[in-house]
Amino acid sequence: MSQNYMYRSARRGQSRKPNGSRQQTRTRSRQPKKDYIHPSRFVQKAKATKQIEYVSLFRFEDFAMHDLLQRNLRDMNFDLPSPIQDRAIPEGLSGRDIVGIANTGTGKTAAFAIPLLHRLITDPSSKAIILAPTRELAEQIEQQCRLIGKGSGLDGALLIGGASMGRQLSELRFKPRIIIGTPGRVKDHLERGSLTLSDANLIVLDEVDRMLDMGFVHDITEILSHTAEKRQSFYFSATLDARVRGIIETFSHDPVHISVKSGETSDNVEQDIVPYRGSNTKVDRLHDILIAAGTTKAIIFDDTQRSVEKLSQELESRGFSADSIHGGKSQSQRQRVLRRFKASEITVLVATDVAARGLDVSDITHVINYSLPQTYDDYVHRIGRTGRAGKPGFALTFVEA
Repeated sequence: MSQNYMYRSARRGQSRKPNGSRQQTRTRSRQPKKDYIHPSRFVQKAKATKQIEYVSLFRFEDFAMHDLLQRNLRDMNFDLPSPIQDRAIPEGLSGRDIVGIANTGTGKTAAFAIPLLHRLITDPSSKAIILAPTRELAEQIEQQCRLIGKGSGLDGALLIGGASMGRQLSELRFKPRIIIGTPGRVKDHLERGSLTLSDANLIVLDEVDRMLDMGFVHDITEILSHTAEKRQSFYFSATLDARVRGIIETFSHDPVHISVKSGETSDNVEQDIVPYRGSNTKVDRLHDILIAAGTTKAIIFDDTQRSVEKLSQELESRGFSADSIHGGKSQSQRQRVLRRFKASEITVLVATDVAARGLDVSDITHVINYSLPQTYDDYVHRIGRTGRAGKPGFALTFVEA
């Protein structure tokens, strides 16, 4: 077993796709009917919300966690916890089930990773399953856990689509104690018999609401039904609607509810529409937005893989530092694009809604809805990529005049 907490996962490989997968292309090109959203809902002034400085009850060094975790957190310059961390970590370390309601970018990963890793280190019989809605978010969770748990000797596997199934099967033969994945791929392994969760007594569902929005309710229910009867559960979500409550009530025991939402994610975002007539006018208007003062890093949402590729190529031909991300790209390609975007090697990212959640880039100035979102919730998820960490953001939605 490795002396450093590291995943022998499929992050390094990709699955091969047959040439000319016509049937797959036809299936993906069928878009569900969009909800009608009145254009007025895309227009809203940013709210001048007063930032109240949070006074934490604890420092990280106060938490009763394993010395190795304390040392790693010091090396990572973790000193004062965020509100969700301050309230969730002590409860998690005490063994309580937790329901955390918090905005994106509030430090939720460390809020569950620290109690989870402490339990795994101190209880050799424990095993964890962490579910996330997207590959990107699953990878970010894996990276954070790896840093916090460095040197623990814990073994893990990252089970996500777009990565080599063969490599994942190989990793699972080592009986890893941390499983991080997306619901679809985790369910695939359960059905194959390559994954056993009957001994998984630590459960994390991150961004539960988004997973349910994406249609994973049955997959989640089936996955959790395979876990240990006695378990500690962590549920993190931006909202707590009836669907989320149903999952929690079914699979948790007397959870402590922690809410640290500070208003809607979109409060700090200036929102407006961009009227256009015809496709040529549309791309020219986009061009003007991207060269305007203040547009330093933008993410542009479009409907399909094909339209995303076409728009990205058009912007590149116009001299923009642009690239694309969508479900048709392999995981290594998506990782490479996101690394370049985070490092500002590219400043324009054209994406399908696959990037609407789990994209942790703090300096996006503009979200541009080149195509209308499927639902208003999708719109809120999209524009939540900007206006983060107290910085102003701008969301522009193209509407045909």
